[in-house]
Amino acid sequence: MHTKKFTASIYLYHTHAVKSLSDTTIVDTDPLRLARYYTENNADDLLIFDMSEGDEGHEEALDIIQDICASVETDVYGAGNIRRMEDVKKLLYAGCKMAVLDYEKPENIALTEEVSLKFGREKLMASYNDEAVIAANKELAEKYLSGLVLMNAHRIRETAAVTGLPMLVQIHNLALNKLLEVFSHENVWGITGNTVNDNVKEILNLKEICRENGIAVECLEAAYKWSDFTLSKDGLLPVVVQDYLTLEVLMVAYMNEEAYQDTLRTGKMHYYSRSRQTQWLKGETSGHFQYVKALHADCDMDTLLASVSQVGAACHTGARSCFFNEVVKKDYKESANPLKVFEEVSNVIQDRKLHPKEGSYTNYLFDKGIDKILKKLGEEATEIVIAAKNPNPHEVKYEIADFLYHMMVLMAEKEITWEEITEELARR
Repeated sequence: MHTKKFTASIYLYHTHAVKSLSDTTIVDTDPLRLARYYTENNADDLLIFDMSEGDEGHEEALDIIQDICASVETDVYGAGNIRRMEDVKKLLYAGCKMAVLDYEKPENIALTEEVSLKFGREKLMASYNDEAVIAANKELAEKYLSGLVLMNAHRIRETAAVTGLPMLVQIHNLALNKLLEVFSHENVWGITGNTVNDNVKEILNLKEICRENGIAVECLEAAYKWSDFTLSKDGLLPVVVQDYLTLEVLMVAYMNEEAYQDTLRTGKMHYYSRSRQTQWLKGETSGHFQYVKALHADCDMDTLLASVSQVGAACHTGARSCFFNEVVKKDYKESANPLKVFEEVSNVIQDRKLHPKEGSYTNYLFDKGIDKILKKLGEEATEIVIAAKNPNPHEVKYEIADFLYHMMVLMAEKEITWEEITEELARR
């Protein structure tokens, strides 16, 4: 049985989020703000429809989708305005986990095999209103798609009889008993539409109702119960919190059983304050939530290590990490961590851009502008090619280092970070 999800929908029209595909009443003038609102209120993922008109509007919508993908902690599925393979590529490169072909359009059906072979069937779904279109293309869909988006909830039973492909069902108005009925279909893996959007603050309660009725929903399943941990004398469990990407230690806090259960239930870190004698959700007032990526217990089961995606600062002082008071430091070489070296060089380049230094070659490049930076980048790329033809491998190493420096100057000029680059590589 598929674990059921609550998928919020965002309908992009003229850079705004509107009510639905058929209702352009503005819901929010800032779709990114709306996306964060949905995810912060426990939507499992997002389905974004691009309703733009014309190439310029399409590019604006793609920029918004990219910003959303970079800013939220959930999977994003992109739909709408697909006319050719390039449009699917742009959605996936913007960060969408999957692109959704519109099977109401014959040209989208015709794209299926080519796009699936290019990007993989796991990157592709198709939306439809009538199961007849799926029945007519059943073999194609089952071979090249990973799922379906049913836009007409009244056709669930008919589609289920046609194919066993997982279905995300769009529903705009649905009573609770009907929700349970929809989820009772084995191949329905989620619901979307305004039923989710309008009730996003009730998702946790709705999930509890689903569980009470034997319906498995998306949540963190822990391998250990609270009773498996060895607690301190005051009944608490210390938690060391680290950034899941950089492994930087961010903070240390404590959990009681309620905080542990709420962390599992919501996917956001909850703690117990010893000073205030109360539970608290990290980010509840600041917006600096910590989204759980992994929880590990130590060998004695008396300490928890939380790997999290940190929004903003972890420390109440506004610092990224609470550990900024240097007590003692011995000189040592840190070059073993490539990303750290890249970040340090990038930080120096960024500092030169913000605080120019007389005689600085970096500032010389910034002063000359983009054409000079690109010229130097091209020259260094050519130097790599020439060095690679020579027998001495050290020459290649030196030229690659020169190229990377000039590339980082370009990144600073275009305001691109290493984190964005590594995230893009990871998506591919």
